[in-house]
Amino acid sequence: MDLRLKGKRALVTGSSDGIGAEIARCLAAEGCAVLVHGRNSARTERVAAELRSAGAEVDTILGELGSDDSAAAVAARAVAWQTDILINNAGPFAEHDWETADPKAWMDTINLNVLSAVRMIRALVPGMRERSWGRIINLGTRGVVTPLPNMVEYSAAKAAVVNMTTTLARHLSGTGITANTVSPGVTLSPGMQHMFEERARAQGHSTDAWPEMAEAYAPNPCGRLGTGEDIATAVAFLASPLAGYINGVNLRVDGGISGVP
Repeated sequence: MDLRLKGKRALVTGSSDGIGAEIARCLAAEGCAVLVHGRNSARTERVAAELRSAGAEVDTILGELGSDDSAAAVAARAVAWQTDILINNAGPFAEHDWETADPKAWMDTINLNVLSAVRMIRALVPGMRERSWGRIINLGTRGVVTPLPNMVEYSAAKAAVVNMTTTLARHLSGTGITANTVSPGVTLSPGMQHMFEERARAQGHSTDAWPEMAEAYAPNPCGRLGTGEDIATAVAFLASPLAGYINGVNLRVDGGISGVP
């Protein structure tokens, strides 16, 4: 299916690896120009080079999104890029429960998962308004629907992301801009692999056991772990002109686990 993304211009935050890189690949394959964002120059340039070799129009931007000043520099480049598709993918997670999640952990998680997206949205919406078209897609998590007891502050922060996306969609009524959330389940990625390798090590197992641990952690009706491609194709569709009547939703791409008691 042609998603009619040729000629559109996207910023994918946190796209130097993992799910973000898969989203960048998927958008580029559909003809979208992509601004690849990361904090590590080598990783960011590696993704950009891969996309360029496939014929895509690509540029890169490095920078933190956790402070107003550094985020403003990233946003300025994205504005100059004439970004009309904003994918707020950047956002770290860590395993904390109520005993180990101190106030600083809460503040850091909210800043890097919620306020980082807010900074980009506020900077890029004016240009989208001028062009009377835009897409904003924020990444959530399955923990929005089924909060995770070992990721308490992360689950709460992503719930705030879903809430603010809904209000944003209403705020942008009639502008030609839509705002939606995509909430992945347990998805194969470098970050997820590292988490389960650490868990295996802590339990005295070989780190090679991490795939089995991941599958046992989140069984779902589809019977497998998610992939970056699963998430990227959902994001690409919502970013496309074909999804113009989908607005303010939280699309769960989690194999059905959110519906399992």
